[in-house]
Amino acid sequence: MLDWTQTILLALIQGLSEFLPISSSAHLVLPAQLLSWSDQGLLFDVFVHGGTLLAVMIYFRADLISLFGTLASGAAFRSSGDNELWLLAAATIPTVLVGLLFNEIISGSLRNLPVIAFTTLFFGILMGLAARMTSAESHSNHRAISLRDAFFIGLAQSMALVPGVSRSGVTITAALMLGYNLATSARFSFLLSIPVILMAMGFMAFTWSTGETTTAPISQLLIAMLVAGLSAYATIALFLGILDRIGLMPFVWYRLILGCGLVVVIILS
Repeated sequence: MLDWTQTILLALIQGLSEFLPISSSAHLVLPAQLLSWSDQGLLFDVFVHGGTLLAVMIYFRADLISLFGTLASGAAFRSSGDNELWLLAAATIPTVLVGLLFNEIISGSLRNLPVIAFTTLFFGILMGLAARMTSAESHSNHRAISLRDAFFIGLAQSMALVPGVSRSGVTITAALMLGYNLATSARFSFLLSIPVILMAMGFMAFTWSTGETTTAPISQLLIAMLVAGLSAYATIALFLGILDRIGLMPFVWYRLILGCGLVVVIILS
């Protein structure tokens, strides 16, 4: 069972890394791998994901009210594929299918340091190339994401099931490579996190209810949820506020440094 220090630290890691392009799953796996911490358990994961889900929903509450308004009025069903609800659905489907088909492989043999080191470096380089290739014209291009491109972004998102890839990183990278500007790419990536986190929470809760006995006191779980939610909200606000000024390169360099550090750890171990 986690102590309070581990609980707060893991909740902070979840909140800070869920929406930054640095991979929250990798950062949650690393303490167990490097520090020999006990597994936090699925119920803990459900609560901290619940905190980050509330954070992104509160931040984008105006967008969500608008989206559900089109659904309630029936406008979403009368419109063509450019309605954002359809875009989010199209981008979510690939992740659901890959998760169902390859869950055992992803949750088992791929949760190790060599895989995390490789994905951290490879997708960091890919994100750097996308950032460098993005032209000044595309930065000023505020065109809406198409249904076809939403599906391709969803295909990229499915790769983030592997630790080290980063869901926000790979979806923003894919959108940039498709010619969208950074603001549009980041906004769609964050909205896309809502159905993905919801489904991840549902799957983890179901798995926990059917057999896992590892748990923690409810007070500890609620504090973890609060810490994850507050840190996630602050991260979203700060990230979107400074993204146009700093771009993605600081996160690219962070991934490269982290990946190289993990390679050194692997070699020395």
